[in-house]
Amino acid sequence: MIKRTLLLASTVCTLIVVASFAMFALENANAGSTVQQDKVVSIDQPDPSPQVERQRAKKHTKVRELVDDANDVLTKPFDGVTTSNNIWVERGVPFVLAFLLYFVVLRVLAGYAVRLKL
Repeated sequence: MIKRTLLLASTVCTLIVVASFAMFALENANAGSTVQQDKVVSIDQPDPSPQVERQRAKKHTKVRELVDDANDVLTKPFDGVTTSNNIWVERGVPFVLAFLLYFVVLRVLAGYAVRLKL
């Protein structure tokens, strides 16, 4: 029971983090002009302020905003790790750390949970 719960949590969290980063990467890859890239950077920063959050909600679809909000919660512990001005570093480092935590660490814990007798 514990193993299934940890594996389910690992899968859901990993899918959210990967989906959010993939949508961010696709959006940035498709942004052609500098002006458009500047707009993307301002709304795609991790842990946005309430004003930026409202701008982001206007620009994105409801599903995208739901995924981004969930991602904000899941990556919040890692947002202060980097102080770079590069949006790829600002989003990439928390993504990698969250991926390692939710995919690797939770799955390792799930493997050990079978051995625990509660």
